[in-house]
Amino acid sequence: MALIPYFLARPLLFGIDAEQAHDLTLGSLQRIQRTPLVAALAQPRISDPVSIAGLRFPNRIGLAAGLDKNAGCIDGLGALGFGSIEVGTVTPLPQPGNPKPRMFRLPEAEALINRFGFNSQGLRAFVANVQRARFRSTGGILGINIGKNAATPIERAADDYVAGLVGVYPHADYVTVNISSPNTRDLRSLQGDEALDALLGALRASADELAHRHARHVPLFVKIAPDLDAAQVDAVAAALQRHRIDGVIATNTTLDRSRVQHLPHGNEAGGLSGRPVFEASNRVIGQLRAALGASYPIIGVGGVMSGADAAAKIDAGADLVQIYTGFIYRGPALVPEAARALLQRRRAASR
Repeated sequence: MALIPYFLARPLLFGIDAEQAHDLTLGSLQRIQRTPLVAALAQPRISDPVSIAGLRFPNRIGLAAGLDKNAGCIDGLGALGFGSIEVGTVTPLPQPGNPKPRMFRLPEAEALINRFGFNSQGLRAFVANVQRARFRSTGGILGINIGKNAATPIERAADDYVAGLVGVYPHADYVTVNISSPNTRDLRSLQGDEALDALLGALRASADELAHRHARHVPLFVKIAPDLDAAQVDAVAAALQRHRIDGVIATNTTLDRSRVQHLPHGNEAGGLSGRPVFEASNRVIGQLRAALGASYPIIGVGGVMSGADAAAKIDAGADLVQIYTGFIYRGPALVPEAARALLQRRRAASR
């Protein structure tokens, strides 16, 4: 992808295993970032600044977590025009994730299924990569997504999340608590009332102590699933407010296979992303906006394949938009297209 146009690179990448293509692309980016060769793929960053959760985002388009799990390509990805980049999910200790194959394309549906299971090099290697990156010095906003190790009992999940928060806090513009991946056993149970209260209480206490220690407030976001019903969304919204969580990301991948079960790989285990999750994500965004009020920060993600899709996320109630699967199918051109669509939407609304 780095040295040839994406419309030429995509058939080559789609001709090999999805995870191999992912690793090849990130490896290429990692090798050329912070070298003159990065100019071969660089795109201007659309200027459309907005202040959310006390942070000034240079535009409303961000990269969702999951693409750069180990934070090795922040600057390479940052050259593509993103206003923000979220890296991770990082776990406290290294872990290999689930057995391969664990990533599958569904081109007819513009979708992916993955069951990576938080494959991670661990906090130490992750933080070292973040410290080398220059993206924040260019005005970009860096989010860090934290999770629990698979071997940690769900009853001790808060220990892992607090360890992750402590480790990344000095290096992040915001931190996202990932309790919605379907690929770590029992993880989504943390979205339930009592478990969520316990986890958010522990994280709030740790974040307050860290803010005092570092003399700096780093916003906390929570990433939730698209498979919650209205009552569950309302309960999550109440917990976010009760524990003074700074924002929410809606949504992660879905377990629903109704739109893809007829397709090759449509019934693979894991989380489904891309076009099929678009409507469910927008529904949850709308419910969150109604429950949380007009000023609460919401980042919308799920099924954004065009500038019009990004605008629909804002219309649904999001303040910012993230992309992942659309980036894989459309390539880097989606970044300025989506950012420009949101800029034009804002200008039209202000007339």
